[in-house]
Amino acid sequence: MTASRIALVTGANQGLGRALVEGLAARMGPDDMVLLTGRSHRRVSEAAREVARAAGTRSRVEGRVLDVCDREAIARLAGELRTRHGGVDIVLSNAIARLLPEDSQAERADEFIDVSNTATHAILRAFGPVLRPGGRLLVVASTLGTLGHLDPRLHHLFDGVSLDQVEYAVESWRGAVHSGTAEEAGWPRWLNVPSKVAQVAAVRAVAAERREGDLADGTLIASVCPGMVDTATSRPWFSDYGHAQSPARAARAVLDLVLAERVDPDHYGELVRFGKVLPWYSGTPPTEQDRILTP
Repeated sequence: MTASRIALVTGANQGLGRALVEGLAARMGPDDMVLLTGRSHRRVSEAAREVARAAGTRSRVEGRVLDVCDREAIARLAGELRTRHGGVDIVLSNAIARLLPEDSQAERADEFIDVSNTATHAILRAFGPVLRPGGRLLVVASTLGTLGHLDPRLHHLFDGVSLDQVEYAVESWRGAVHSGTAEEAGWPRWLNVPSKVAQVAAVRAVAAERREGDLADGTLIASVCPGMVDTATSRPWFSDYGHAQSPARAARAVLDLVLAERVDPDHYGELVRFGKVLPWYSGTPPTEQDRILTP
């Protein structure tokens, strides 16, 4: 990577996202800049100030309001970074909509899909073209993102397809949720399962088109699972979170992947957890009793 690197983290004013910003700001250089983004101007500004003043911070930290549900805003920011800096070096797509066990999955479907999936597609489309050689574009997903977690009837919608086709599948799923036909068609009741599979499929689709050129210049596009993280979003889903990692600890493995000097070709386009690839075809469809936020 070149000097004066630019890093961007979405969903970054709390939890894992903030820990990723803190880790980047501590491990990148004094000429580098980390953009901490979120929807609330107040929370983004406060978080950026706190990280910038924290012990160990080496890089410049700036807060930036970004609503990941606004595709035009994502495109504008990508264009701005291209114009001002010639592109971006690190993009970590981390935003997720908080969902509680008592929430209606159908009633929350639009927000959840918009934040987790529509935003992922927009980030891949907007920031892929402005990613500088040797850059990193990672989408934070989970172990539920492997294809085997879906009913086999749905595999063809996400396996070996383009980003356009992933988007179409996601919108078809959204429509089925609203029409009450999702479970009949094989979609899991829990939103997080198809959402994570779609995230990983979107990354795979973009990576398949870019693989040769990216590996030649040391660029990495992949999805990443940070493992179980103790956050306000995950706590309501676990009766025992004694083995969950703190956000800071979970961020370390992600940042080791981001800041590695060399790209492992086996990681490219894949779902990586603690430095190891999770096979795309692994996993089994969840039962009704399974927790939806499996790490």
